[in-house]
Amino acid sequence: MTPAPFGARLDDVVVRFGAQRRMTAAGTTVKDDATTALDGVHLTVRPGVITGVLGRNGAGKSTLLSLLAAFARPTSGSLRVGPDGALEEPWENAWVTANVQLVRESGDLQDEEKVSESLKYYADLRPYWDADLAGRLLDLFEVDVRKKPEALSRGKRSAVGATIGLAARAPLTIFDEVYLGMDAPTRYAFYDEILADYAEHPRTILLSSHLVEEVERLFEDVVVLHRGKVLLAETVEEMQGRGFSLTGPVAAVEEIAAGRRELHRQRLGSTVQVTLEGAPDGTAAAAARAAGVEIGSLPLQDLFVRLTQSPRDGARASADAAGVRGGEAGR
Repeated sequence: MTPAPFGARLDDVVVRFGAQRRMTAAGTTVKDDATTALDGVHLTVRPGVITGVLGRNGAGKSTLLSLLAAFARPTSGSLRVGPDGALEEPWENAWVTANVQLVRESGDLQDEEKVSESLKYYADLRPYWDADLAGRLLDLFEVDVRKKPEALSRGKRSAVGATIGLAARAPLTIFDEVYLGMDAPTRYAFYDEILADYAEHPRTILLSSHLVEEVERLFEDVVVLHRGKVLLAETVEEMQGRGFSLTGPVAAVEEIAAGRRELHRQRLGSTVQVTLEGAPDGTAAAAARAAGVEIGSLPLQDLFVRLTQSPRDGARASADAAGVRGGEAGR
């Protein structure tokens, strides 16, 4: 039986962590101010698709994913999770939590018990658990379930977490940086297993990762968090339309790029590559062909980096661009 995929809706969600006291290296005690992890988040997670959750360190990704799994609750705002037409608040809601599987980097295993015992725990907890799939994946990842988690390498622990996330077949499955410690062959095997099992048993999958270039092929939707806010939430196709590159002779590229917001610039001798916001129109495309300038699409990772660059990075890029233009004008 394949359950209906879960979606989610967040309206003006704020999460703040209270002030805390900590000990400095000098032995003195200081009080840190309360921090805001999520700041007025509005977001709709479409059911039945694989969504990438991207953001720099500290952007609020893990906080967001923990909310969806009822590991935490908002300070304010509204959060609902469930199938279409039946969204419910997840906090202390047994029906929702039984159908949401969050896998964190640690794997959330019972450290004092053998891995096999953790698997039994999840088998009892998840109504759609597939023991045959779990066994096959553990063989694929070469995990000895007779060992305790502390005896496993970081990569093997991550592989157990990945197995739990897939075998649970929860209507909402969340992987939060679960690939950490895995070597490249294991990561790619994990990605292939996600796609294969998703095709046979459709559900909603959220995948948080810093290895955007590796995982972008999985995504249909993308959510980008930046400093606790949703910078964008859209399909991959829509995000890819947010930028393009021009590569060619400096003067020709400058003429075509005039009036567009520049996100990044690289120069090698007489050739320059600029990353511009938006999509090229027909006029720009014709001008590029006539001038021998190459128009390129941008990988998701490049767009993510450029769109979330800090003001300092943006100012540096603008200064570099101004310097190039000034040097050209002075010749």
